[in-house]
Amino acid sequence: MSSKKNKNLHKMEEEVSDDDTESSGASEDDDLAYAGNEQVQIDFEGRAPTDPDSHGICQLLQRVFLKAHVNCMLLAELIIAQNFVGSVISQCESDGIESDVDDDMCDDSTIFGITTVLNITAKKDTPCVDQLRAFIIKKAEKHATDAVVKHFRDIFGDETRSIGYLINERFINIPTEISVPLLENLEREIVKAHQKGMKFDFVYYLMFIKLYRKESKKGKPHQDFYTNAEEELLVEKAINSFEYSVVDESDMGMGGDWLKADGNLIPYRKIILFDAKQLPDLIIDIRKQVKGE
Repeated sequence: MSSKKNKNLHKMEEEVSDDDTESSGASEDDDLAYAGNEQVQIDFEGRAPTDPDSHGICQLLQRVFLKAHVNCMLLAELIIAQNFVGSVISQCESDGIESDVDDDMCDDSTIFGITTVLNITAKKDTPCVDQLRAFIIKKAEKHATDAVVKHFRDIFGDETRSIGYLINERFINIPTEISVPLLENLEREIVKAHQKGMKFDFVYYLMFIKLYRKESKKGKPHQDFYTNAEEELLVEKAINSFEYSVVDESDMGMGGDWLKADGNLIPYRKIILFDAKQLPDLIIDIRKQVKGE
């Protein structure tokens, strides 16, 4: 059983749809569909994941992997099991004060985001991590250059260079500002866990970046729009990466009209690797970006 620890974030205005945020199944366009005209105040908190969060975490991961053969529920259970690292974003408890959010829109179990890391080198024999690693190599073989494929194969095969799968997922309409305290807290927890002898001494971080692309037209270069704006900085610092379209895996039943109306934005995934030593400086850069410096 996981312990609960609060990590105070900040109050922000959110747009919440009239639909329940916990749908029966996650899709690429769920993020886009989670937007309406009603403006409400929500107090968010970052806290350690607990057992009841497994379904919400699983849905957030499904938005990344879509139809991939990766068991997201087992990944969620791994995340919860390591209760000493990582945070979920949830609505603060009201302490008897009536919430601004309708119970039908957001109940106590709603998870708005997850920021954590999994050691996919140490846990390589865990079935869901094995599926994840195999999925990455399969996608690299199809969409990356030979040099990139070789690099991924080499580091996946070297148990002396641990890879952390850095997970940074949240609903699309939660502002970038919230990423700063979450990433800062994660960095502290990684250092503390390593000091205690746990396997959190990473050489690389691997991330799945969600973005939408407006394809090049009439000689103009393509434009990328990142679901999490801060991740563009991470992409710029990547030592290796490749990307692939997920347009054929997306459920166009939700948000499809929005995509068509906005110039046929195509959903992509970009898998990046960056040097683990860069994380502190990258968090500083993200903080500056948020402050407009």
